[in-house]
Amino acid sequence: MDPDTALPAELLPVATEALARHGGLVAIFDPEDRLHWANAAFRLSLDVPDIPRISWAELMRHCHAVGRGAAIDAEDFEHWLASAASRRGKRPYRQFEADLRDGRWILMTETMDHRGWMLCIGVDVTDLGNDHRHLRVERDLALRASQVDPLTGIANRGAVLQRLAEALHRRQPPAVALIDLDHFKQINDQHGHAAGDQVLRDFAERLQHALRRSDACGRVGGEEFLVVLDGLTITDAQEVMQRLLLTVRGGRALPALPGFVYTASIGLVHARPGERPEDVMARADLALYAAKRGGRDTCVALP
Repeated sequence: MDPDTALPAELLPVATEALARHGGLVAIFDPEDRLHWANAAFRLSLDVPDIPRISWAELMRHCHAVGRGAAIDAEDFEHWLASAASRRGKRPYRQFEADLRDGRWILMTETMDHRGWMLCIGVDVTDLGNDHRHLRVERDLALRASQVDPLTGIANRGAVLQRLAEALHRRQPPAVALIDLDHFKQINDQHGHAAGDQVLRDFAERLQHALRRSDACGRVGGEEFLVVLDGLTITDAQEVMQRLLLTVRGGRALPALPGFVYTASIGLVHARPGERPEDVMARADLALYAAKRGGRDTCVALP
């Protein structure tokens, strides 16, 4: 933290009391996206259950299950959760509007520090009126459409490549994985494109759930996905990818076909200082080719 902007120790109690008494919703989430502290307004408005260190995902599942707190209008909740998680905590600052079950509209801001802690502050904007809200909703939808893959709900090619470019400018280069679903054309040919689409959505959800909030992932084309693993060594990144392969292998993407399974191949590299995004992608593609040539359903890491 810049010493010129650091809060003096004598003001910490003042700041703590001010946040606690804040009329809006205030909460602090740790780098693992678990709730460490929230004021009374946040806990009441989001119907926070009495679960120590509840994660943001668990809180959203609770709201959806009991019909209180955050209003989540989605036919497929897990798809909504993966999509929302793919946008959460990816930038130092973000603001958006959210609906609550009690009819209020909340303008929520998310502010990240360099360690991954997130300060969330929500302000009631219900009184701004329907006309203004319509314009804001249209703006937010247009912004989301420019960044999100419409089928899977996670980041599109442009958005995830932008995350990669940003990560390459950080002090510690990221690990980068390129993932391809094995024999995907056969899935479309044998079971139809609707089944293929469901497999893509299933994989996107599993991928998002396997990652940390600080990581980024997106669909870069067809059945190919890109993952940016922030601040991980190649060994740690391999462990994450192996766990992902295990969950995919044991998943059931098409319930109507009980025997159906699918797999994925992964090429993994660690970005080098000063490397360009296209160079990292080219090396990851070579690693992916090696994974396919080695029998698929595996992760190959190249130096």
